[in-house]
Amino acid sequence: MSARATKQRELDRAAEVAAQAAISGIDSDALLAHSSVRPIRQQRPVPSRRSLGGPRLVAGQNRRATDRGLAYVAVGPAYDPYSARRRRTPEWLVNYTASLVVGDAAVAGLVLLGMASVGDRQWLSTASGVLVATAWVAALALAGAYGERRLGTGASEYHRVLLGGMAGTAALGMLLAANPDVSLGDLVLVAMPAVTVLSILGRNLQRRRLHRARRQGHMAKRVVVVGREVALVDLVTRLRRDAAAGWQVIGACVPDPASAGGLGREGVHVLGGLDHVETVLGNVRADAVIVASTSETAAAYLRELAWKLEGTNIDLLVVPGLIEVAPDRLHVRPTVSVPLIQIDEPDFWGMRRVVKSAIDRTVALLVLMLLAPLLVVIAVAVKVDSRGPVFYRQRRVGKRGREFGLLKFRSMVVGADAVLTALEQADDGNGVLFKMRVDPRVTGVGRVLRRFSLDELPQLLNVLRGEMSLVGPRPALATEVAQYGDDMQRRLLVKPGVTGLWQVSGRSDLSWDESVELDVRYVENWSLGRDFSILWRTARAVMHGSGAY
Repeated sequence: MSARATKQRELDRAAEVAAQAAISGIDSDALLAHSSVRPIRQQRPVPSRRSLGGPRLVAGQNRRATDRGLAYVAVGPAYDPYSARRRRTPEWLVNYTASLVVGDAAVAGLVLLGMASVGDRQWLSTASGVLVATAWVAALALAGAYGERRLGTGASEYHRVLLGGMAGTAALGMLLAANPDVSLGDLVLVAMPAVTVLSILGRNLQRRRLHRARRQGHMAKRVVVVGREVALVDLVTRLRRDAAAGWQVIGACVPDPASAGGLGREGVHVLGGLDHVETVLGNVRADAVIVASTSETAAAYLRELAWKLEGTNIDLLVVPGLIEVAPDRLHVRPTVSVPLIQIDEPDFWGMRRVVKSAIDRTVALLVLMLLAPLLVVIAVAVKVDSRGPVFYRQRRVGKRGREFGLLKFRSMVVGADAVLTALEQADDGNGVLFKMRVDPRVTGVGRVLRRFSLDELPQLLNVLRGEMSLVGPRPALATEVAQYGDDMQRRLLVKPGVTGLWQVSGRSDLSWDESVELDVRYVENWSLGRDFSILWRTARAVMHGSGAY
């Protein structure tokens, strides 16, 4: 208050002296030079909004109501998140999150209702059911199970539900230990595990609904991509390939909009330059901005862009320049001034590989024993349908370039390889692998076997011998390996698989580049959890027969 009063006296004195100078024709600076009053014209200039540091001077802003009318310039931040226009959360996201909350609460209520129907539990009532359901939703919220960045992709959402279940079980256990007379044993031993499992299953059903909507162009975030055109073309291609991730590209900002023809060919409108991002995001009502490679000054540009977006509820995402690296291999290593991203090495040896090999051989043995009658039936059908051997053996390249004999049930006539040259004009494959949707060499039984991938069951014998794995890259021919580049050579670091990402992503419908990319992605990021996921997706792909011919 004292400083403000002193400043006001200075301003009043300056105004009075300036008025006297104007009347008498005397230079005001000459008068002010003999006093202790600072000339107004010597105050610090207002820095440009493009400035990256320090406070700025804003006339007439950030004043208290009692200060209005005072003739001085107040100090305020260059980028003020408190006065930013906040983007509303997309309606679909609000509705989807609400459906998750209702589903989780309903699961808790159903479990309690089931417990009440099978026993005499006096403490169970409508009020206690509502209380438990509310507590379960609160536990999931505290565990981060409703965080938008975890919804729809990855296993983090399920991990958070599991974390909420473990926290709830621990809380009930502590309450039971403190009050042994309270009959909460059923809640700890039965209710919480059941609620956790059912909530995870419910989340999986909700995710399927979300993915189906996103593939149809709905329930996705509107995104503007920013950076150099070459990087953006690749980024747009990858985002469109993974429509279930929920990023809908609606435009781009590049350093030179006039020469951005590649994005136009991809159907992406160039909306402005790098300096226009803030305006563009407001005009197109975008939900997020993704920044790829920009320039040598990318660090300063990103910092300023992040400041501009504070308080707007617009997500800012940065492409790190790494492809085919799973999120669980990335770790942030902080320093005083810059976060560093550490990339873990893929596991090519060690205990996890030993466990994978043991699981492969155990499962292969069990499946062969269970399916022995079916294998006998298939063998007889192949033998009766056409002349020739039951099995087809072909040399393939395995781990570290070692060749092995891959086994299949014969699905073609004998001598099919000899007439391959005559059919090359009718190739429906990807330019490297020969495929025909209607191949005259395939037998009647062979067509059925291929439709349901039953011809590949003998490869379980290769798994038992240690030549293959249940999940891995597609086993390659020697002629294919001869065309490999450095990236494709990565496929030879692990055992080929009976199934893999290529099997559950389209099989013969994939291009050569897509097949290689999927195999390299698996090699770089394999884990036991992903193996189980691929095996589950393989069963669905086989039933639908996608890409099988």
